[in-house]
Amino acid sequence: MSESKKIKTALVSVYHKDGLDAILAKLHAEGVEFLSTGGTRQFIESLGYPCKAVEDITTYPSILGGRVKTLHPKIFGGILCRRELEGDQKQVAQYEIPEIDLVIVDLYPFEDTVASGAAEQDIIEKIDIGGISLIRAGAKNFNDVVIVASKHQYQPLLEILNKQGAVTTREQRRWFAGEAFTVSSHYDTAIRDYFKK
Repeated sequence: MSESKKIKTALVSVYHKDGLDAILAKLHAEGVEFLSTGGTRQFIESLGYPCKAVEDITTYPSILGGRVKTLHPKIFGGILCRRELEGDQKQVAQYEIPEIDLVIVDLYPFEDTVASGAAEQDIIEKIDIGGISLIRAGAKNFNDVVIVASKHQYQPLLEILNKQGAVTTREQRRWFAGEAFTVSSHYDTAIRDYFKK
């Protein structure tokens, strides 16, 4: 199992886009391909970078009012496939699944929505499904994937990119995975606390 991994394809799908510009610029300069959805894809393209639509890979549009965008085997297979396993490699080739090496995703602002005094239906719609699933998948497969689950991890990623280019060590990927599970744990706790009230 190789210690260092090169980032070739990045899935970027974020609610908060501030601070993302420098990372996208560096990734683009390193030859990384972008894959995205909706507003994030428009943001990436507005900066002048080419970006593939998730829908072009899954062949499904965003459905149910945006509730289902990334939840598809071609996306999760690309994140979860183990690069060192021959069986996984055969299946991604068979089903034309693109390997995804970096996932930058954040979560709908559930706590902010609750704090704003919003109606329950608005609060429920801010329970993130795709984002939390992407975070867990990326963190689970940290052997091969970098997961950035919050804008608070943008700076550490940018420092790595500036120092090493689009290459990460297993230790670095493991650190990002730990941070990602911290994000998901906090998020789920906030949702649980809301339902317990």
